[in-house]
Amino acid sequence: MIIDKLENISKYNIISQKVIDFLNTLTEETETGHYEIDENSYANIDVYETKSYENCKFEAHKKYIDIQMLLFGVEELDFMSIEGLSVSDEYDSKRDIIFFQNPDKLADRVILQSGKFAIIYPHEAHKPQMNINGLSHTVKKVVVKILV
Repeated sequence: MIIDKLENISKYNIISQKVIDFLNTLTEETETGHYEIDENSYANIDVYETKSYENCKFEAHKKYIDIQMLLFGVEELDFMSIEGLSVSDEYDSKRDIIFFQNPDKLADRVILQSGKFAIIYPHEAHKPQMNINGLSHTVKKVVVKILV
C-alpha cells in the first residue's frame, strides 16, 4: 500500500495523467456517482457513515488497483497482505471482490482524510469505512479503479 498526499500523486507511474487530472478536479461539491476516466480506469464517488470495526470486512480485488481518497470526513482503513487470511465470502468476478474473516493478527492502519490517498494493490487486503476512536463520521469518498 502507498499512502501519500494528493500533491505527490504524479510521482507514481502506475497512475495515468487522466486519472491524476480527474483526482485534481474533485471537490467536496463533486456529485456522487460513477465516472468513466479512460479505457483502463473508472471512479465511484459515494457518501456514507463510517462503521464500527466489527461491522467492516477485509476485502481484496484481483483485476483492479484501488486509489481511495476522501473528499471530506475522516475514516480508518486497515490493511495487510492477503497471505494467510481466511475467506468469508468467495470471489465475485462481476464485482471483482473477495471478503475475508477478521484475522487474529494486527493489521496496519492509516487515517484517510481530505488531500491524502491510498493506493491498494491486489495482493493487499483492506478494511475501509471504519470509525475513528469509536465515533462515526459522514464521509465522501472517491475510489478509482485501475485495471491491472
